[in-house]
Amino acid sequence: MPHPDDRPTYQGRPLPRPDEELVDQGLAFDIGTLMSRRRLLGVLGLGAAGLGLAACGASASTSTAARSSSSGTTTAATTEIPDETAGPYPGDGSNGPDVLSQSGVVRSDIRSGFGTGSATAEGVPMTLELTVTDLADGGVPFEGVAVYVWHCDRDGRYSMYASGLEDENYLRGVQIADANGRVTFTSIYPACYDGRWPHIHFEVYPDQAGITDSTKAIATSQVALPQDVCSTVYATSGYEQSKTNLAKVSLTTDNVFGDDGGVTQIPTVTGDTSSGYTVALTAAVDTRTTPTGGSMGGGPGGGAPPSR
Repeated sequence: MPHPDDRPTYQGRPLPRPDEELVDQGLAFDIGTLMSRRRLLGVLGLGAAGLGLAACGASASTSTAARSSSSGTTTAATTEIPDETAGPYPGDGSNGPDVLSQSGVVRSDIRSGFGTGSATAEGVPMTLELTVTDLADGGVPFEGVAVYVWHCDRDGRYSMYASGLEDENYLRGVQIADANGRVTFTSIYPACYDGRWPHIHFEVYPDQAGITDSTKAIATSQVALPQDVCSTVYATSGYEQSKTNLAKVSLTTDNVFGDDGGVTQIPTVTGDTSSGYTVALTAAVDTRTTPTGGSMGGGPGGGAPPSR
């Protein structure tokens, strides 16, 4: 066996089995790795259950930080984000209006309309942070992809479609992922409308040039907002109907998240109703698989909100 000083190391510690992969270094080494990561996991909001999940996923090239919502649900960046329907109100040209062809759609603050839009959405402040990773390239940050985000307003209405909002385009926008694969949007916390769990839609395109063609999306999915945060937000003024609607649906009965409870789509959420919330999710995209989401209409996963 090589002298300890000559053995390869991981996180400054010699590998006990230098000829084996990191995942085969033995229980004692795995426990040491987990203990050294305890502070990081604590910052991300993971408890003992999160540590157990991290143990299962540890590897030498692991850059996949598990995330949790304030409810304690974890998501793994090594799992491809599920393809989901874009619903009946995508605004990407696949079902009528196309915000992605409009100048000014690439923006970070999506609370107000742009171009023909002039209205501003009211509600509890929300910052949405999506980190896109490239599973086809080992899970590295997917720099340069274009991420289109849209969601309903405090009343459960979608701009460009709801009655009286046909000329408005608030709560829609595109950002280009930075070197960390991250995009950030300033918005408001969306409503819970009748028949759907509170959610945020997003599409991922290979680059900014591709956003004018919805068929070029390499992923279409949704963020499942955590129940405890929704309950807190919906207790505030303006969200009264959302409080009623939330009591009638669950993650397990929702027609989008119900197949697995949205396990990989529940974000980390921090903040409060006065200063606002930060909603953060890592979305792993695999370009080796054929996208199956993005279908329009009010069928499975669509869920039409009120048109008022």
